[in-house]
Amino acid sequence: MNPNSLLGRYLMKRLIFTFLGVLVISLGIIFIFEMIELLRRAAYTPEISFWFLVKMGISKLPQTLDMIFPFVIMIAAMITFWHISKTNEYVIMRAAGVSIWGFLVPILTATFLIGIINITTINPISAKLYDQYERLNLKFKVKDVNTVLYTDKGLWARESLDNGNIMIIQSKVVMQEKKDLLLREVSVIELDKTSRIIKSTEAFAATLNKKHRMELKSAQVYIPGQSTQKFDNLTYQTHLTPKRIKETFANPEAISFWNLPGTIEFYEKSGFSVLKHRLHYLSLLASPFLLMSMILVAAVFALRANMRQGGVLYLIVSGIIVGFLVYFMSQIIYAFGLNGYLPAIMAVWTPTVITACLSISILIQQEEG
Repeated sequence: MNPNSLLGRYLMKRLIFTFLGVLVISLGIIFIFEMIELLRRAAYTPEISFWFLVKMGISKLPQTLDMIFPFVIMIAAMITFWHISKTNEYVIMRAAGVSIWGFLVPILTATFLIGIINITTINPISAKLYDQYERLNLKFKVKDVNTVLYTDKGLWARESLDNGNIMIIQSKVVMQEKKDLLLREVSVIELDKTSRIIKSTEAFAATLNKKHRMELKSAQVYIPGQSTQKFDNLTYQTHLTPKRIKETFANPEAISFWNLPGTIEFYEKSGFSVLKHRLHYLSLLASPFLLMSMILVAAVFALRANMRQGGVLYLIVSGIIVGFLVYFMSQIIYAFGLNGYLPAIMAVWTPTVITACLSISILIQQEEG
C-alpha cells in the first residue's frame, strides 16, 4: 500500500496520534516517579527548593524516556492494531485485497519517520536537558574542591593543597601512551587563600601516571621577586590521574547526535577509548530500525482478523512481555559490546535483526494460514 494513498495516510495518522497520546501519558507517569525520588533525596537538604527539584525532574525526563521509547511505540502500535481489528477495519481492508504487508507499510513508514525525528531533532534537545540535569545533580553530591575539566580546549584542573593553597594545572594537549598520559604546554600555578600567585611553573612537556605523580620536563619556575629557576626534571604530587581525567568525559547521553562524531574524533586523537560513545552513536543510527522491529512484534500479537474479547488481555500482556525480553536481550548484547566481547556493529544491530526476522517469520505463517 502506498503511504501517500488515502488509506495509507489514515493509518499513519492513527499511529502518530496514538503514539503522542501514549507519549504524554508516559511522560506524566515518569515525571511523578522522578519527583517522588527527588523529594526523597532532598528530605535532608532543606536548602534545595521545590522549583529546583521540578527543574531537575523536567531535565531528567528525556533521558528516562529514551530508555522506554521502543516500548512507547510498541504500545501505541498495539493499541492502534487492536482498535482497527476491533472495529473490523482490518477485515474490510483484507477483503479489499490489502495484504498484511501492504497494511504494515504505512505504519512502518510513520515509525521510521518518528525514529528519524527522534535522533535528529529530539535527541539534541534531550542531550542539552540531560547535560543540565547533570550540572543540577551536583548539588546533591558531596562538594569536591578538586575539579577537572577536559575538552577540545585542553585540560584544566583545580586542586586543594594540604597547606590550604590552591594549585591549578593547565595543559593544551593531552595524549594517552599505554597507562600514562603525555601532556604538552603545561602550566602549574599555585595560589594562596586570597588567590594571589605564589609560584608559577611552565613546562614544554609532562608525564602523568596513576601514582599521582606529574613529572615535568624542561620546567621553568617563576616566583614573584625572585629570578627564574630552570629544571630539567621537576615532580609534582597531584590528585590527578589518567583514570580521573577519563571520568570527566561527557556522558554520551549528554552529547547531541550531531556533535557525537566530532567528540569521538577528538577523544580518539587524544588516544582515549571511545567505545562507549561510538556504541551510543551507532545505537542512535539503528534506533529507527529497532522501532520498526517493535512494530512487527506488536503486529504479531495485536493484529488479528477476528479479535475475540476473551483473548485481548492475553495478547497484550504477551506482547508486552516479549517487548521486555527484546529490551533485556538488547541490553545484554550491548553490555558485551561495551566490554569489547563483540564488535560494535554486531552489539548494536543483533537485537534488531533477530527481532525483525522472527516477527516476519511469524507474520508470514499467519498470512499463509
